[in-house]
Amino acid sequence: MLPLQDKDRSVVRVLLKSGCCSRCVLRFCCVGLQVPYRQPSKVLAQQLFDFAFPNDVNKCVPYIQEEKDPPFKKIKLEEPNNLNTGQDQNDTISLTVPEFICSNKDGENICVVCLGVLQDYSEKDFAAHISNEVKSAQFQFDNFVISVSLPAQLSVREYAMWLLVKQEVGNKGLYMGRDDVIQIKEVYKWIIHPIISEELGVPVDSKSCFEISVVFTHPETNGDCHFLALVCSDCFKPAKNKQSVFTRMAVIKALEKIKEEDFRKQYSCPPGFPVSKCLVEDIQCLHAPVYVAGRYNKYSRTLPQTPWVIDGERKMESSVEELISEHLLATFKADGFNFSSSGREDVDVRTLGNGRPFAVELQNPHRSSFTKEDIKRLQQTINNSSDKIRVRDLQIVTREAVSRMKEGEEEKTKSYSALIWTAKSIDKSDIEFINDIKELKINQKTPLRVLHRRPLAVRPRVIHTMRVEFADEHHFRLYLKTQAGTYIKEFIHGDFGRTKPNLSILMNTVTDILELDVESVDVDWPPAIED
Repeated sequence: MLPLQDKDRSVVRVLLKSGCCSRCVLRFCCVGLQVPYRQPSKVLAQQLFDFAFPNDVNKCVPYIQEEKDPPFKKIKLEEPNNLNTGQDQNDTISLTVPEFICSNKDGENICVVCLGVLQDYSEKDFAAHISNEVKSAQFQFDNFVISVSLPAQLSVREYAMWLLVKQEVGNKGLYMGRDDVIQIKEVYKWIIHPIISEELGVPVDSKSCFEISVVFTHPETNGDCHFLALVCSDCFKPAKNKQSVFTRMAVIKALEKIKEEDFRKQYSCPPGFPVSKCLVEDIQCLHAPVYVAGRYNKYSRTLPQTPWVIDGERKMESSVEELISEHLLATFKADGFNFSSSGREDVDVRTLGNGRPFAVELQNPHRSSFTKEDIKRLQQTINNSSDKIRVRDLQIVTREAVSRMKEGEEEKTKSYSALIWTAKSIDKSDIEFINDIKELKINQKTPLRVLHRRPLAVRPRVIHTMRVEFADEHHFRLYLKTQAGTYIKEFIHGDFGRTKPNLSILMNTVTDILELDVESVDVDWPPAIED
């Protein structure tokens, strides 16, 4: 038995006569139970017909022969006209079963509202097709969720049918809001989810990281929506990256703005019969990104952190990013990646100590589940592939955890060691005063070497501590602990006075930097992993 009441009978008749498929009839009758929608469409159609015309069941007997045959005999029923068609009450109208009412010139039975989405595309055969597409994509997943993209015109057709049903309900002194209609997407998922779940052998989970996307299109979209652009032109703004101005959101915005009487003047209620049904443009499998974090050491002075390309020409054959990510891409079978780190070092700067924290976002990974031993072997593979870098503490983390890496960029500290050259001869006593300098405040105007990619500004920074080791009369090693974001090279040579004070001013001689190493990046992330 369908969960319908006597008050629904006239509404069902209106919907059947107008060309609604069985499932759309239930939607406009506000049936919120999932089970009725899951019945085969032919069975559901007969139940609705029996409900709408209980005294005429003998005139329409369902029969099923070949698959090509229609599910009902094509017969006419003479009913008093109480369907608000505008005819005299004594007139009669000819009614046939919905499947025949919706037939186009090719004999296809297409619903005037969902344009076929809740018909053939909701049956087992199409669900099996989706499942086969998913299997062939070879993703690893424990559960799934389906997303559905529908043509914008379905909102227009649904609005038109709602106005018709609203009028019929209103004749009984009742009210029906637009939100009372069960959405096509909702019903589609109710029907298709359990079938695909059985096919794939995994459960449905609304929070699943694995999404099966079904995209429907329809060639008549612009024709159905064009009048809205004339009435509500401010809702439709052309954009270069959009094939049509009639996006779903723009159409919904226009429908919220247009007055009901204006809509009726411009568009048929009920909507007219379509020439063709919706087409499936694409079935895609999408896995949410997986995030891998760790810390890296860089031992080369000729290796950039990221690919170094100037004027379209590559300057270095590889980078830290590539040496790490190429192995992650292959292992996770991902479509792409984004590399980020806690700061960066220049190409000629080494990163020593515990290394620099980094994270890699792996996009649409086909494989996502790994044991700790798997990740440990992956780390070893990266380390064995090159002597220029080394990775430690490699682990899978959450997206939220990655944000912690970027938190406190200005508050964290970094430690460096630098080999300094002095123009004048020095001895140990000339540099000992540097050991006593604490919390030195400096102002750094954007360095000349990065001015092409960073805005001009004066940035206050702090040198927390400094320590020196004498080498010879023109060289010494300087150890610094600084505020993150300090330009060390510019502090050493002064950058033509753009950093003040600087080491040249402090020592009253020209100084320059020969070598620079990052000794530590004081960020307690990601968590250390014992070997």
